[in-house]
Amino acid sequence: MKNIGIIVVFIILFSSCKQKEIVPTTWVFSSTIQLEGINPIGIAQVDEKLWLSDGDHNRVVQIDAQGKIEAFIDSLDRPMHIDALDGVLYIPQYGNDLIGRFAQGELTSIVIKDSLDAPAAISVFKQEKAIADFYNNRILYYNGTDWISFGKEGKAEGEFYYPTDVQITKDKIWVADAYNNRVQVFDKQGKFLQMMGQDQKMNAATGILVTENEIFTTDFENNRVLVFDMMGNLKQEISKNIEKATDVLIMNSKLYVINYRNGQINIFESEAVPVKIN
Repeated sequence: MKNIGIIVVFIILFSSCKQKEIVPTTWVFSSTIQLEGINPIGIAQVDEKLWLSDGDHNRVVQIDAQGKIEAFIDSLDRPMHIDALDGVLYIPQYGNDLIGRFAQGELTSIVIKDSLDAPAAISVFKQEKAIADFYNNRILYYNGTDWISFGKEGKAEGEFYYPTDVQITKDKIWVADAYNNRVQVFDKQGKFLQMMGQDQKMNAATGILVTENEIFTTDFENNRVLVFDMMGNLKQEISKNIEKATDVLIMNSKLYVINYRNGQINIFESEAVPVKIN
């Protein structure tokens, strides 16, 4: 009886492990939202609504599911890669070196005890903030208490050539190092940890999105989005309906890719990859 009990426990544990196996997936084109009079650069979600930065028209717009403008914030100066947290929209303004904070219908500016030169992106995570400071070739990071700066112009590890987007996760800071054509990863003291994309011959890595198990980066001039695993291995190249993509977002398990050139949002859904059984 004892042996039978051991066998039963083994079967239960083995079945449980099988259920937790990660099923390989791929992103497949689903549909297009055609925008009218919008040249999108950045995308963010606030309360199940999509917001786009329309830098060419110096505004940020909220759109419905058909791409129609429902609300907007104008009189900005070339807004770039936006972010949102707890119903608050954060807007880096490339033209006037300010970071806007939009909440409850009011736009204010975040006080930063440092001088920015063309902020291209902001990321917010809990009490933390990170800014891609484009012409200063650095990341300005607020850890909840202090601001720290890391990076300088160059091509070596930890150096930048016009960082264009940034994202904070639990224990890392991820940077789209645009014209070094790569993604760089740092700890929260600004120490270099990892690099990816350098072997894919990117041409302007403009946008980045990090999920639990994937990293997305927009390869602007090559009209594609590259998907990496957490180790930096290339999983997928998405090129269908991609034309000068600048940013991506996942909302309700769907991938939204914005095309700057033709004013489109292309939507992709995740599908399981068939596994061959020998």
